[in-house]
Amino acid sequence: MTMRKLGHISALAMLGWLALTNAQVTLAQSLTREQVASRIEAGELDPSPLFLPDAERRIVFGETAYFAPTRPLLAGDAVYPLVAKPVELGDVKYTVGGESFHLRDFLQREPLMGLIVIKDDNILLEHYAGDHGPERLWISFSVTKSVNSMLIGAAIEDGYIRSVDDRVGDYLPRLRDSEYADVTIENILHMASGVEWDEDYTDPESDVSKAGALNGVALTDHFAGLGRAHPPGKVFNYNTGEANLVGEVLRAAIGNNASTYLTHKIWQPFGMEFDATWLVDQPGGVETGGCCISASLRDYARLGLFAMHDGVLPSGERVLPEGWMAASTQPSEGYEGYGYQWWLNGDGSFNASGIFGQKIYVNPDKKLVIAAHSNAPTATGSDYAAHLASVLEAIDQQF
Repeated sequence: MTMRKLGHISALAMLGWLALTNAQVTLAQSLTREQVASRIEAGELDPSPLFLPDAERRIVFGETAYFAPTRPLLAGDAVYPLVAKPVELGDVKYTVGGESFHLRDFLQREPLMGLIVIKDDNILLEHYAGDHGPERLWISFSVTKSVNSMLIGAAIEDGYIRSVDDRVGDYLPRLRDSEYADVTIENILHMASGVEWDEDYTDPESDVSKAGALNGVALTDHFAGLGRAHPPGKVFNYNTGEANLVGEVLRAAIGNNASTYLTHKIWQPFGMEFDATWLVDQPGGVETGGCCISASLRDYARLGLFAMHDGVLPSGERVLPEGWMAASTQPSEGYEGYGYQWWLNGDGSFNASGIFGQKIYVNPDKKLVIAAHSNAPTATGSDYAAHLASVLEAIDQQF
């Protein structure tokens, strides 16, 4: 059995869930990827991990490259050093729904796979679930959008893209006669193209249901047929397909695949510790621009450090244009809580966020990065999600 027989992870479905129980976690620890793959191939389980029972989903989230076509992100020889200096944070209090909790209790919650807290390059806390660990990769979902945004910055620094004011059609000729004719790269980074797009996951006829996981010609064909709802840049409309369109612009500009570019611009030179993977739409295909880099927890955090350093490598070489991250984390006209594919917290901190509880939280003023791997019981809106959000804020307030 090979991963090519199993299809690929879809970014369309975000609402599948089953309740989390101790029995399911125990089951996840005893399951093998081969057992899960066999049941998927037999039709006993949905091929999308977003609709799997929790225990099986726990396996797939950590073994994406076995179940789906991916392209590697290769680590180099030099690792960005992080020094373990544990600090007792168990007594940190946080509040959800008017009730007070302690961090030590959150660390025992079953959906939490890993949590790391780094300040001044020191690891103050590093925690993993029993079936997880430092070397294990975990799918990031929309955290990838923020990474892809940084690659646009790298392409500008390298001269492949002139500026974020360039129009999408300058790089994707198939869209020159569409409503994207006057849409800029900055507009799509802000998810504010003004082009009609329906992100209703419950409607099989919505744009996201039909095109949210498309890439290449199929994606641009869908966008070419859409009308205009608002002037470019004025209204925020969360758009999964447009995040993939950012990836289309990137690949067209650099004339290369995004994984190779990420490997040689950031992954190796910044010093990621472990190899990682990026989901592609089919074997030998293209990266899903808005989704699905799988990386270790420490390397999630190093991506946050790279952002916090404004794209400057340990060698002093600049990868991103000077001030890129400041521009990336400025509120957009359409929505003050969103920048260039980064969520903004209103206090100078910002985060990359993926469904089921994947996080990279960055506070540059405090030189603080927090990262989380999670397997929340629902894609969004769960009680666990509320706890995670409050925990991030509470840890930040300790420093």
